[in-house]
Amino acid sequence: MTRAEIAAYIENRYGAQAEYPWTAYPNFMVFRRGDNRKWFAVVMDIPKRKLGISSDEVIDVINIKCDPLLLGSLCTSPGFYPAYHMNKAHWVTATLDGTIGQNEIKWLVDMSYDLAAPKQRASRSAQKTNDA
Repeated sequence: MTRAEIAAYIENRYGAQAEYPWTAYPNFMVFRRGDNRKWFAVVMDIPKRKLGISSDEVIDVINIKCDPLLLGSLCTSPGFYPAYHMNKAHWVTATLDGTIGQNEIKWLVDMSYDLAAPKQRASRSAQKTNDA
């Protein structure tokens, strides 16, 4: 999946527009939820060396929020790495070089969007029931 395909998928599915917050990194795109402005995807072009690969070739990647229980198994799969420049306990980096299938990338973006949702607070009646 290309960066353009990811941007189109996110815009069509969630209405989120790409933001370009860093002038020093004009190709870095951030996608936020509309309700709480939390990030759920970051698309970047970085040297492979940043992922621990012995190469200075630049590669497109996406950072996505991930269930911590899934992180370990993902990072043993081709194309997945501990999150570049993000919390490695809650984010994963996926390469956008064709190693990972389009459906898997979409599924992970969807999971990331859900994980970035506002936390639900218990209602007062539920709290009173639990206190009894």
